Amino acid sequence: MALGGLGSGAGPASGPLARPDLPVDLFTAGIAVAYFGLVLLVVAWWRLGRLVRQRPASASSEELLATLLMWAAPLLIAPPVFSRDVYSYLAQGAMVGAGLDVYRDGPAVLGGPFAAEVPAIWQHTATPYGPAFLLLATAVATLVGGHVTLGVLLMRLVALGGVTLLAYSLPPLARRFGVAPGAALWLAVLNPLVLLHLVGGAHNDAVLVGLLSAGLALAVAGRPVLGAVLVTLAALVKVPAAVGLAAVAVVWAASAGRVRALGGTILVAGGTAVGVTWLAGTGFGWVGALRTPVTADSWSLTSALGRATGSLLSALDAGLGTAPMTGWRVAGMCAAVAAALLVWHRRRSVGPVHGVGLVLGGVVVFGPAVRPWYLLWAVVPLAATAPFGRAGRFAAAASAVLALVVLPDGFAPHGLGPLGFAVTGGVLAIALLVMAAFATAPDDDLAPGLAG
Repeated sequence: MALGGLGSGAGPASGPLARPDLPVDLFTAGIAVAYFGLVLLVVAWWRLGRLVRQRPASASSEELLATLLMWAAPLLIAPPVFSRDVYSYLAQGAMVGAGLDVYRDGPAVLGGPFAAEVPAIWQHTATPYGPAFLLLATAVATLVGGHVTLGVLLMRLVALGGVTLLAYSLPPLARRFGVAPGAALWLAVLNPLVLLHLVGGAHNDAVLVGLLSAGLALAVAGRPVLGAVLVTLAALVKVPAAVGLAAVAVVWAASAGRVRALGGTILVAGGTAVGVTWLAGTGFGWVGALRTPVTADSWSLTSALGRATGSLLSALDAGLGTAPMTGWRVAGMCAAVAAALLVWHRRRSVGPVHGVGLVLGGVVVFGPAVRPWYLLWAVVPLAATAPFGRAGRFAAAASAVLALVVLPDGFAPHGLGPLGFAVTGGVLAIALLVMAAFATAPDDDLAPGLAG
């Protein structure tokens, strides 16, 4: 994947990580190379999961983390792959450092090398990210000046820090629920979406899931105040993580009573939010900027239904403008709220941490905008509580599928050429796996004619 990303990834326009000026044929060949590796990775991860499930005691955390390091190492020094969001992070950090309002203006106002790398669709778009992440992005942008390559590498280190926090906080959280740490690490840390989008793409969701996991682990270990602080910090990266505060309050209530636990959680969360926002100097504009990732062509179930309904009505000469899209998105939000209420109603049997995973899963499925890596919000709590349960198995299957839907340059398959090369790379990987299976199978497993 790293090799394919050199020719077809999301590298900057100049510098050591820049994508070379290749002919179209070589660019699409890079897609085939990347998908060849991607399919091998997904199959290797799936087979590893089968081994972990069959022999959970033999899958040590150290071995799994060593595997993660070997898988991730090439991506750490490769150009950004499967996303260009890292350039938006750098531009937004530079905007905060320059005193610009990132909740009102987009990177186009900043100009310069960072803004030049931001896709056109986001040039005039305000940021949806909270002040906790903007503090990190501002520090990186200030440290590197206008050096894009160094900025990318440092933002990747920030993401790697989030993945590291996840990797070391998840095992103790899983043990609290009687789950083998290896099983939790397999689903939530060695997940292909982590490698592709948190490591390769340097997404800030790495910081979110690391803080969420650490906060929940502290809460169930009897340290709810620190747990509430870390979960709030996760929500100050992206707001959906605030669902974890409900789990902190429920866990806290077991030892302190409902009123004290609820009041304590609200006070700690509110104090943390105010303090971090004051420190970042960005104000509370991020509350009103939550609609930023929602566009007419956003990925999501409700957006797809809205587009399909609008097209059908137009074909029947009964177009209603944006009403079908709005209606489906409102229905999706209602469905997510209904799912959350159902989880709350069954909280005693579901459990607070598992419930966080289910609620966040509902937010991802029914939300107005979805990106493949959003699924990791739900995967982390599910991995800690029931990695091979029904929801965990669904999350694993969805992870395997979603790993395949974004090209190395960060966009969905566009046109028959790139899509054809992606399919070709995947088919070649499958062919190699089939040949390897036959080459290593005992003679007794082959048909008599083939064995002869």
